[in-house]
Amino acid sequence: MEMLSGAQMVVRALEDQGVEHVFGYPGGSVLDIYDALFENGKMEHVLVRHEQAAVHMADGYARSTGKVGTVLVTSGPGATNCITGIATAYMDSIPLVILSGQVPTSMIGEDAFQETDMIGISRPVVKHSFLCKTASDIPAAIKKAYYIAASGRPGPVVVDLPKDVQNPKEAFPYHYPESVSLRSYNPTKSGHKGQIKRAAKLLADAQRPVLYVGGGAINANADQLVIKLAELLNLPVTTTLMGLGAFPGTHPQFVGMLGMHGTFEANKTMHNADLIFAVGARFDDRVTNNVAKFCPNATIVHIDIDPTSISKTVQAHVPIVGSVDTVLETMLEVIRECGFDNDKQALADWWSQIGQWRARHCLAYERHPTLIKPQQVIETLYKVTKGEAFVASDVGQHQMFAALYYPFAKPRQWINSGGLGTMGFGIPAAMGAQFANPDAVVCCVTGDGSVQMNIQELSTCMQYGVPIKIISINNRALGMVKQWQKMFYGGRHSHSYMESLPDFVKLAEAYGHVGIAVSDPAELESAMEKAFAMKDRLVFMDISVDPDEHVYPMQIKFGAMDEMWLSKTERT
Repeated sequence: MEMLSGAQMVVRALEDQGVEHVFGYPGGSVLDIYDALFENGKMEHVLVRHEQAAVHMADGYARSTGKVGTVLVTSGPGATNCITGIATAYMDSIPLVILSGQVPTSMIGEDAFQETDMIGISRPVVKHSFLCKTASDIPAAIKKAYYIAASGRPGPVVVDLPKDVQNPKEAFPYHYPESVSLRSYNPTKSGHKGQIKRAAKLLADAQRPVLYVGGGAINANADQLVIKLAELLNLPVTTTLMGLGAFPGTHPQFVGMLGMHGTFEANKTMHNADLIFAVGARFDDRVTNNVAKFCPNATIVHIDIDPTSISKTVQAHVPIVGSVDTVLETMLEVIRECGFDNDKQALADWWSQIGQWRARHCLAYERHPTLIKPQQVIETLYKVTKGEAFVASDVGQHQMFAALYYPFAKPRQWINSGGLGTMGFGIPAAMGAQFANPDAVVCCVTGDGSVQMNIQELSTCMQYGVPIKIISINNRALGMVKQWQKMFYGGRHSHSYMESLPDFVKLAEAYGHVGIAVSDPAELESAMEKAFAMKDRLVFMDISVDPDEHVYPMQIKFGAMDEMWLSKTERT
């Protein structure tokens, strides 16, 4: 039996788990682990400049690959700095393991230097947590942490590691479990065959069906099954913000993203459907608008691996608890075996109606001869990257423009903070995606507000040679806040203008990168081509855009799905 210290057990367990990248920041309570990392030398540790960014990097790593992201931080402020990143991952069901140092077990509760109750503080925003009280607890705790993080509905798991448990002077037998068995945790995967058959029959009989796809389909790697089902029954498909890429954005059956800033045709299709087939989506408030007015004539079929998400906000008529991939495989088999077919004429009429809504061209906008429109920036980004880039975003108007104007062809291309809406997410998330996909084109779409929240990670990018491209849509304001103030607060722009901004080009250059400023629409495409031609360099594009442009469509607050502002002057 191999004898290892607690610190060595942490590193060896990560190695046995197959971890390749650890994002972290050292401190007193984890120095023994960092010393063991130095001795190991097999995993790449990325030294961040702020612990929040470490979690966002691990998050981007996880979203772009489907693997579990790993974070290592010290106790006290190191641990508490992670909370925003942990909450971001929790809201979007992203699998992470956060290893946090802790004061010695004998000092827990004594208000020792850099002591915080990480288990208690993180409890509302983690899937589970472990406090290792002995070195022998470490291997099993880490094995369970990765299993829990990745299985069922994914999410973050915290492992708290007291300083004395890591003691390099004490060695104990090391054994890493081959498997995990948790009596109280056994996620349902297969789904109820009777419910699946019932759902398939309803889907075939529906006259105005719609396939509503969320991030759960991406987590389950079920995109090809979604395409098969949609094409088999000729269904219109809409996705949530988190589900973009689960169905190709250029597919003729895709009606666009739905919800608060969803397309006219997607929201109209949902509102007028007689059957909503929800796949790995949770009917959150940014989709439903006023629940009391939500899709009044629709029968709702809901597939989700998390039973607590079904009928949580909208009552499901046919609930199916199970993994999206497994349930859809069974459903396709049932449709073939039972010979289910739909009403071709009714479906043709339904598509004709959808075609009329599409003809509204809700994403059309007027170009300006001297001002760059933010929509133009995203369209140019799509053209220059041929639609193949990983696109991470921050939160605000630029996020919605990216979601609406970059048609994502594949899952895991789109990396954004959906549930928590975390400004400062973009740069570190893009970095995580780049570490996971070193040969891919990775960019961050951000704004002049969001970009400054974790801009210190430009230093990390220089240290590790991370060649992401930063597309900063600079409107010199907190764009979405300003839009809301214009629409709902009589134009009283209380503290939403960024009256003092740095010279982002010089700032990028100060960190050792390339900076490009663009303000002329005629120069936008050539400047972006130049930026992406520098494959081995980080390029910061500071793009000045029309400061008065709003994001439309936009649902009318407290209205139904199909009640929207289509422009500053037009509403449905």
